[in-house]
Amino acid sequence: MADVFEEEAEAEPTVSIHEYLKDVEDQELLVENPQFESIRGQPLHKSSLPTLDVALSELKAEEICMRVLAEEADLVLGGDEGKECTYTKGYMKRQAIFSCLTCTPDGNAGVCTACSLSCHDGHEIVELWTKRNFRCDCGNSKFGEFFCKLFPNKDIENVENSYNHNFKGSYCTCGRPYPDPEAEEQVEMIQCCICEDWFHEEHIGLESSDEIPRDEEGEPLYEDFICQVCSAVCSFLTLYPQTIWAAIRQHETTKATPTNVTKDKAVLEDAPTPCGSSEKLDNRISSSESTKVNCPVTVASSETVSVGKDLLVGENSGKNTDSNQCIQGAGPSTQCVVRVDLVVSPPLVEKSKPMFLSKNWRDVLCRCEKCGNFYTQKGIGFLLDKEDSIAEYEKMAKEKRDEKLQQQEGVELNFLNKLGHVEKMEILNGIADMKNEIHSFLESFDSSKPITSEDVHQVFENLAKKRRRMP
Repeated sequence: MADVFEEEAEAEPTVSIHEYLKDVEDQELLVENPQFESIRGQPLHKSSLPTLDVALSELKAEEICMRVLAEEADLVLGGDEGKECTYTKGYMKRQAIFSCLTCTPDGNAGVCTACSLSCHDGHEIVELWTKRNFRCDCGNSKFGEFFCKLFPNKDIENVENSYNHNFKGSYCTCGRPYPDPEAEEQVEMIQCCICEDWFHEEHIGLESSDEIPRDEEGEPLYEDFICQVCSAVCSFLTLYPQTIWAAIRQHETTKATPTNVTKDKAVLEDAPTPCGSSEKLDNRISSSESTKVNCPVTVASSETVSVGKDLLVGENSGKNTDSNQCIQGAGPSTQCVVRVDLVVSPPLVEKSKPMFLSKNWRDVLCRCEKCGNFYTQKGIGFLLDKEDSIAEYEKMAKEKRDEKLQQQEGVELNFLNKLGHVEKMEILNGIADMKNEIHSFLESFDSSKPITSEDVHQVFENLAKKRRRMP
């Protein structure tokens, strides 16, 4: 009797009907869904032992790859299923945009996800990831005689749209395409949150890529990146405390800047260089009795301003009462954080360097009337909009994806629960037939060759033929 229990303990683990059906459905989607062509062409390496367990584990690995790509696509598309043209939504705060070089080789137009799939299928498409304040151009005057299939009644031109060389398929200061056909290895690129261009790490103006804030696994520690050119426009950020900067790992950096900075160039010569060490700054933020630290910053009028504890958001020093009005929709009134009229006296930097900003850095930005006017004048008012950030965009996309998956799981579970005994037996027989077909395939398969998705597709075709022959 004990031997019987031992044999049962060593048996293969069982799964529920719902779990098995879900795996089957996912595999069918994998070989039939064209948008995952990049996965379909990749071979699955077969174990030297052609068993069902090996095949299922390989299918599971491919399923995981498919789901990872699907999740990444959802994050880029923002939950957009690509069924309707987004033109009617106006200039959206952020959405996935594509450029069709077949229709607009000059790179002066962009289309939404739905139009890229329905109107420009088979065309030379450039994926631009996401763009802010953009309205779908598909079928307008830039496309000549071509009309949008989803929403043809568009304005002649979307005057508020902006375009850069990305729309021609060029990126970075080097102007190379991505993927680059001449590159031995495709490397990741970083997007500037201001101009929204993409840059190779070796072209962003750093002496070494080790200066990019990353964790031990190489994942970015920054929320936003500002390129070397745009950092000149954003030089006002040097007036803010160190907490807005993403920190580089300690073993890759030199010791922190001393708390007291006495030379004007110390703050801006190697901008962005925040004032004081992070440890002492954090103490100033948490303690209301800490001593204010003065960090002189050179401004256009040759004056100097001090950035100290009493200038942090939410703090009131009783000075500059004429700047107490916040811009519309920015929340409660706050005193000007930087105590400088940036329109009149913006800070100057002697040498612009790229900036890496920490999580939620936008929440610290001053929202007084004068600073608001400066943001508007420089065309960077979007920095005050939380929904503009990529982090917030991906957060909302993930929430939409999770909600969609929960709805799908609920529908599948309800479907199984509503089945009668006969229907459930038919499903079980179908599962058994599929298992036998896979087993037969593996027995006749050359173990020295890799199993491709085409082989898996053939298995399902054979199974379908057998079902058609059944009475």
